[in-house]
Amino acid sequence: MAAEGKFHVLAVDDTLVDRKLIEKLLKTSYQVTAVDSGTKALEFLGLKLNDNERNPKAEASAHAEVNLIITDYCMPGMSGYDLLRKIKGCSSLKDIPVVIMSSDNIPSRINRCLEDGAEEFFLKPVRLSDVNKLRPHLMRSRSEPDVHKRKAVEEAVSPDKTRTRYSEFQV
Repeated sequence: MAAEGKFHVLAVDDTLVDRKLIEKLLKTSYQVTAVDSGTKALEFLGLKLNDNERNPKAEASAHAEVNLIITDYCMPGMSGYDLLRKIKGCSSLKDIPVVIMSSDNIPSRINRCLEDGAEEFFLKPVRLSDVNKLRPHLMRSRSEPDVHKRKAVEEAVSPDKTRTRYSEFQV
């Protein structure tokens, strides 16, 4: 496990403001490493870009074990969905929980991410109540079979996942 007994979360977002928000929300409870692209996330995890096995040299230099990955869906180069597929396709990384976040509330996108292995799908801006949903995924043993998989995809679009977006602050 990560230093000081804290879980280690890898946050991936190409937008500095969103990356800083995620870092701020997570930092009090978790060790956080933030990167600005899917490619950098794969490098940090020690995954070679052209295959699905870990690079032992990069793996040895990784700072700590990653317990959860939270990634933006829309990023240039490699999308969060592409990153999800790459991680779930790697035998040594497939058990790391992945959470996708997006500004766009597109049910077909949400369903596709959940069907292909994402544990959660958060709408941006991410809130503290969203962050509180991460702990069960972190607590689950990586070696334990996934018997507590999230609810059926039909239930994936809950009111919390489809909350109304406001251009002004809520009072």
